[in-house]
Amino acid sequence: MKKLSETYKELGIDPTFTTEIKDDNGYMVTYSKDSGYNDKKEFDENGTEVYYEDGGGTKQGTPRSTTNQ
Repeated sequence: MKKLSETYKELGIDPTFTTEIKDDNGYMVTYSKDSGYNDKKEFDENGTEVYYEDGGGTKQGTPRSTTNQ
């Protein structure tokens, strides 16, 4: 059986897919594409970005998962 992405390529359709996950306040916390790009963001209760991480290894701030909240 042929992969769906191969069928898309044959039809001239870009077979990349994007995934966005948002928190309860509507802030995007995870963004990824099957082409390998991804990033992660965390926000405080005021909507201020407190942490950022991308697939290239760039990290800024402190993730909430490492703090005592």
